[in-house]
Amino acid sequence: MREIGVPHPRPPLPAADSEDDMAAFLAWLGEAIPMVPALGIREMTRDGDGLAWSLSLTPSLNDKGTGFGGALAAQTTLLGWCWTTLWLRRHGLARDVVVAEASQRFLAPVTGDYRLTCEPEAAGGPEALAERLAQRGKGRIALVQRLWCGDTLCLEARGDYAVLPDG
Repeated sequence: MREIGVPHPRPPLPAADSEDDMAAFLAWLGEAIPMVPALGIREMTRDGDGLAWSLSLTPSLNDKGTGFGGALAAQTTLLGWCWTTLWLRRHGLARDVVVAEASQRFLAPVTGDYRLTCEPEAAGGPEALAERLAQRGKGRIALVQRLWCGDTLCLEARGDYAVLPDG
């Protein structure tokens, strides 16, 4: 049981020659953030610079039988946090990440199970983050999340994620 004000221990960094096991990371995330098991995440996958979740709509239904905007916004924010945290882990860094700014644009109702994707807003975003971390010990990256219901883009979100100084 999580306690207010007590940080959850970070999982160990992956070995230098391997990447995170997505299922193990998702299990850790469910322990670290109690609401995660209720989000309906079925799978987390990495595709190049992107990260994606496959989700069931049922846990996020609203009174109209479509996706509840607040739940979808929380999911986009958390996926960006995961992208940043996993990027840091691939670079051998265990650091704290916080969302600094987030916005969503709802384009169509979410009427079934869906896929949520996350990628850097700018092609050079990860390199710029690495440079800022090396120079200042902290940095920020802009990420874009998109929610797809089949071929329909239902939601676009953007978030700035800050990597805090070590210690």
